[in-house]
Amino acid sequence: MPSLSSPYTSKREESVTRHQLLIGIFGVLWDLCDVSLLPPFTQNEGAFIVKGSTGSAVCAHPVATNAVMSLRFREEEFQAAWKELDEPQLEGGWELFTETLGVAIYRRYRQETGLYEYKVYGVLSSCGPELCADVYMDLTYRKSWDKYVQALYEQDFGGHTAVYWEVKYPFPLSNRDYVYVRERRDLDVGGRKIWVILARSSPETPCPEKSGVLRVTDYHQSVALESDGAHGTKVFLNYFDNPGGMIPTWLVNWAAKSGVPGFLKDMQKACSNYSN
Repeated sequence: MPSLSSPYTSKREESVTRHQLLIGIFGVLWDLCDVSLLPPFTQNEGAFIVKGSTGSAVCAHPVATNAVMSLRFREEEFQAAWKELDEPQLEGGWELFTETLGVAIYRRYRQETGLYEYKVYGVLSSCGPELCADVYMDLTYRKSWDKYVQALYEQDFGGHTAVYWEVKYPFPLSNRDYVYVRERRDLDVGGRKIWVILARSSPETPCPEKSGVLRVTDYHQSVALESDGAHGTKVFLNYFDNPGGMIPTWLVNWAAKSGVPGFLKDMQKACSNYSN
């Protein structure tokens, strides 16, 4: 584990804890499904998520129908996600990064950013897949446990739900906000019940940026959830997030290695405390 001392960080930046960094880096793991203020999704429903600034009127710009449709996910993307539960696709530069607590984390270096993309394979032993999906989707519940939520609310974008979300970062780092589109599908694959959620940044969504907050425009994620045959959930996660700004890439990469197992623990705890 590298030292937190670096010529590229101030003394205040050195004091940033792993947990605080992970709010910006891996907090989005929850966001991809956080649409719980809506009724449960049907197989073909989608939603916009917008993470961002405070205020009563947010991103209140109309979205053209063709722009909305261009953001939907392709069928093959859902297929590719759930198939990773059966046959991990690790060609093309993927390497085993760390393995702990029954979770294997693979990474692939992205030359253009100096950051890594991640794939996670593991089991949440005390949380069923449908419950996992519901917890992911529940914005109201998130506000009850996540003290790093600066702003979180929904509004309508041309018939789709939009959520604006700003994530607190520790001083002196700037807060981050996200604008992204996501979709959940509850699939029946030869009698197997599989939940797949896809998400990616949507810079074309006309949501103005807020002064002093950094907009994350390079983000994608896919999640597949299935019963492990007992009382838990078999999980696949593919994730990339470039938080931008002056955070050193080595610190972002270190937080990724240190934080995924802890995040999965937190998720299991959230599931165990969740009630409808």
